[in-house]
Amino acid sequence: MRAAARPLIVATLLGAVASCQTVPLTNRPQLLLIPEGTEIQLGLSSYQEILQKARVSHDPALNEQVTRVGTRIAEATGRTDYQWEFRVLEDKQANAFCLPGGKVAVYTGILPITRDDAGLAAVLGHEVSHAIARHGGERLSQQLAVQGGLLAVQGALARRDGPTVQLVAAALGAGATVGVLLPWSRLQESEADHLGLIFMAKAGYHPSAARDLWVRMASLGGPRQPEFLSTHPAPQTRIAQIEAWTPEALQYYRPR
Repeated sequence: MRAAARPLIVATLLGAVASCQTVPLTNRPQLLLIPEGTEIQLGLSSYQEILQKARVSHDPALNEQVTRVGTRIAEATGRTDYQWEFRVLEDKQANAFCLPGGKVAVYTGILPITRDDAGLAAVLGHEVSHAIARHGGERLSQQLAVQGGLLAVQGALARRDGPTVQLVAAALGAGATVGVLLPWSRLQESEADHLGLIFMAKAGYHPSAARDLWVRMASLGGPRQPEFLSTHPAPQTRIAQIEAWTPEALQYYRPR
């Protein structure tokens, strides 16, 4: 097989894989090159490693709140096959995560910002959505695809001098990050906001709490990168998107 034909064949195969995978609810086509079982196993290994290094909170009130709200969000997703688990980690960072398979952790630093169950539901809805949409597997697949593309370009330049190949490869690497990987990351974050609104509404939490949360997050200030260089949309972008998606989410809202 001629080397020039390989990138076309690879692209065709990747397109075929992507065309048969879609995100729940949004129906966005996905590129997924690894089985979900492998993705879940990687998530479990990462979770166990994090717990070994982290300071797990034993505060009964915090753990009860996170488990209670998290369980309602998890039930709203319909993924009864996931082994859901919720932990509180003692750390000042305002963050949380959900790994493939439903392993969830909330850092204590974000709880003063969430304020109540509805604010916490907005955070957990977003994080859980990353797992439901298989964003971790998609991100890994995208990185593999981009890396394969860069290697193909380097192969095409192999007959040129070494410094030229390195210069072009470095430029393409930066372009792939800014032009491909970062936009994909921002798309996934926005999609998690979108799905999270629906899941929190299904769980009985009013979706307007998500907008209120991001207004509080935006008020924290601090240095921020330009949006096109960031993995996440800017707070004002997120607020505007959440406002646009709230009427859809309200169709699922049933107060408890």
